[in-house]
Amino acid sequence: MIPIRSHYKMVVVSLAALLLIIFCWPVAAVASGNPADDAALLASICPVVYPLDQFPTERGYRYFFYGNAFFINEEGYLVTAAHIVKSFRDGGRPYILVGTLGGPRRLQEAELVAVDWEHDVAVLRATPNPFVGQHHVAFMPLTAERPSVGKPVIAVSVFPSDLHDSHTSEAPIEIRSQGQVIDYQFHAESPGADSELLLFNQKIVPGQSGSPVLSADSREVVGIVVGQWLHPTIIHFATTAQPVVTLPGAVLRIHYAMALLRRQGISWHGASVPTVPMSPAPPASGFSPPVPVSLVATPYPPQALFGGEVVLDALIDTDGRIAELNVVHGTAPFLEPVLNAVRTWTFSPAQMDGRVVEARIGIVVQFPQSFLPKLTARKRKYDRPSEDSVGHGALPVSTVEPDYPPNTVAEDSVILYNLINQQGQVTSTRVLRDVEPLTTATLAASQQWRFVPGTEAGTNTDSAVALVVTFRHP
Repeated sequence: MIPIRSHYKMVVVSLAALLLIIFCWPVAAVASGNPADDAALLASICPVVYPLDQFPTERGYRYFFYGNAFFINEEGYLVTAAHIVKSFRDGGRPYILVGTLGGPRRLQEAELVAVDWEHDVAVLRATPNPFVGQHHVAFMPLTAERPSVGKPVIAVSVFPSDLHDSHTSEAPIEIRSQGQVIDYQFHAESPGADSELLLFNQKIVPGQSGSPVLSADSREVVGIVVGQWLHPTIIHFATTAQPVVTLPGAVLRIHYAMALLRRQGISWHGASVPTVPMSPAPPASGFSPPVPVSLVATPYPPQALFGGEVVLDALIDTDGRIAELNVVHGTAPFLEPVLNAVRTWTFSPAQMDGRVVEARIGIVVQFPQSFLPKLTARKRKYDRPSEDSVGHGALPVSTVEPDYPPNTVAEDSVILYNLINQQGQVTSTRVLRDVEPLTTATLAASQQWRFVPGTEAGTNTDSAVALVVTFRHP
């Protein structure tokens, strides 16, 4: 176990091996539950191991166990924590051993498709596809849901029955860690590359890295186990008489896997739609702007003395990816972390008369000053974009910082999505991340904002603005 290089303390299992083999098989479950759900769940999870024998014995291959991965679609793609597969940084190929229904397990190759080292997530693909034929495999649906504090979540992992003498012929056991979300924190593998972590009140043990964490309500994956958070955290639950100080489990939000999958053009499953989650159906005629599918906020820079604001103009391509990102306004220390976060966002693309098209969208990330009383003006004004510009999304010309609500100590981000018409007027506002009482303050301030409409080839267009407001306790 090694510490993650960050200003927060978190320990993860670091896996160094020249060759990793992933085994998928029917599992002897420890926990009880819906048999059908459990069967699919367990058939989705793969223990990551290293073989210790060149040739198998009557007990199969002897191996050393490292962690877990899980399938995310029927095309054979798996998601895991990047530190599990970091030995592939300089080449090499993993393998998987797939169990067949009522037959022997079969070894096959898996390709390392993509890795995001900064956010600790990796994508593998089993080749040939184990979902074709009589194999015992399944996939898990993903969700961009951010469970609120107090919501129940479940980490599901698979372990060898004997950690000291593990063989492929022996069925492993399942371990479930059910707990509650107690907080969200950020950590950075490299400067500016902050990852949002879900913390839950369970201890993480070596081998759980890469395991899926599910919402207990929806049974969809909300994150990936990455280690133990070693920064003491105080939790307040109604079921406990006194606050409890704990070292919670750290879970990378599945958002970062969604972003990596989208960049690779790989679909995943939601709860009911076997494809990339999309926004509600757009109108059959007319224009509908890009809509965020998965996004994360940015932590308040600890070195910032006063508030700040970053304004961006993004071009969303027909695959829902950010093809171009222009800085309209922004300075240190806010600009770099905002750019790193926004580059991981994914969208459902714009549509015109039922046809997918490119379109621009405005993005504003605001960090209200954390002094009471305010030491600088709450209002900011911006110049209108040049009339010579080829095009831009809807952008603010006047913004107002929300007041920090009294009687709270909350530190979090509220996210809004505003539709802006051709006259620059806000026609609708959706709350994408609700954190009361911060949301009420954000909505009240945003009603005083003024925008210029988006343009294309010099003509005003309907557009949208994604607004993130990150609060720090005064």
